[in-house]
Amino acid sequence: MSIVDSIRSQLVPINSEGYPFIGAFALVSLVLFWLWSPLGWLGVVATLWCVYFFRDPPRVTPLREGILVSPADGRVARVTPAVPPVELGLGSLPLPRVSIFMNVFDVHVNRSPIAGRIERIAYTPGLFINAELDKASENNERNGFVISTPSGVKIGMVQIAGLVARRIVTFVREGAGVGAGERVGMIRFGSRVDVYLPEGTRPLVAEGQTMLAGETIIADLKASDPGRTFRVG
Repeated sequence: MSIVDSIRSQLVPINSEGYPFIGAFALVSLVLFWLWSPLGWLGVVATLWCVYFFRDPPRVTPLREGILVSPADGRVARVTPAVPPVELGLGSLPLPRVSIFMNVFDVHVNRSPIAGRIERIAYTPGLFINAELDKASENNERNGFVISTPSGVKIGMVQIAGLVARRIVTFVREGAGVGAGERVGMIRFGSRVDVYLPEGTRPLVAEGQTMLAGETIIADLKASDPGRTFRVG
């Protein structure tokens, strides 16, 4: 392997959604250099952060029927029963919900938690309050997916805009088939993703745990796992 290939293999791919923003940041940096060079260097730092924000690293997804993987990078903010948003059509009873908060330094590309078919996509306009707050699930702008597995199990996934997020992007369409860990969308800047599990499913993650989209297992629909305890350390 040549030195160039070695360096290239260490570079994280950039999602195409980020190119317009990176270009705009770079253009502003050039203008700032023309006005006053210290401002230009601040623009360079901002441009590098923008490149970092839109990174889209490859992930190694465990493949087995029944395994649910995290749809987002970030920290588990809530693990609690909750009634799914009405637009998902998952009923009015509480279901196990795992909420993952993404700060502005996390990868913001979202992935399908399980293999199946996109049965429904439902966009709902709303507010832009802090995505870490529990009421953000009901009040914030959001985009919901219902993914139906070959066995007929339905999983709800909701992208929720945050305090500084102003754009939810979807990469798939209703009726499309998706694989576990496949990219389905992204949220620009700080935000959150909720996953609604089937009734009786035991989440295998804890609040405060760090997640990797497409890799961290959040539940196993086929396991008879009696539950797990967690250690902070």
